[in-house]
Amino acid sequence: MTTARVLLQEYVASGSLMQVATLTGEGDPRVCSVWYDPHFAPDVLRWISRHDRAHSRAITKDARVAGAIVAIPLDGLGQTVRGVSFTGQARQLPTEGIDQEITDFVTRWPAAAGALDREKLAAGHTPTRLYEVTVTEWVLFDEENFPDQPRQVIACE
Repeated sequence: MTTARVLLQEYVASGSLMQVATLTGEGDPRVCSVWYDPHFAPDVLRWISRHDRAHSRAITKDARVAGAIVAIPLDGLGQTVRGVSFTGQARQLPTEGIDQEITDFVTRWPAAAGALDREKLAAGHTPTRLYEVTVTEWVLFDEENFPDQPRQVIACE
């Protein structure tokens, strides 16, 4: 039998878009959708965004985030659900010394190569930055594999 942790990793690794919720300075939640690059043990999710976006500015003031990844094609109401949610601490990565992180992201998303040009990033000549959330809690919701108890809290590694 496949473990919940293995399923979670499969769902996160096969996904493309995640929703990330940040908190404004007033404590109001805001959600954005971003293309991401997952890594496990340690459990981190990385994405790119402009540093002047509301969610990017919010992370500099309050690192707490939550998010979700849907692990099924969406056909309509009533279908069996599989997905993942998470909470964690996010940060903007430095603009230098992150060669492996950039390589990993561009390997997964080649169209990001121009936005993550190492020289432009280091010189501050691109508005794009790489962000990372260190996941502190995973929740797998899987009605297919766990029909009697679809909500599974999964330990982080």
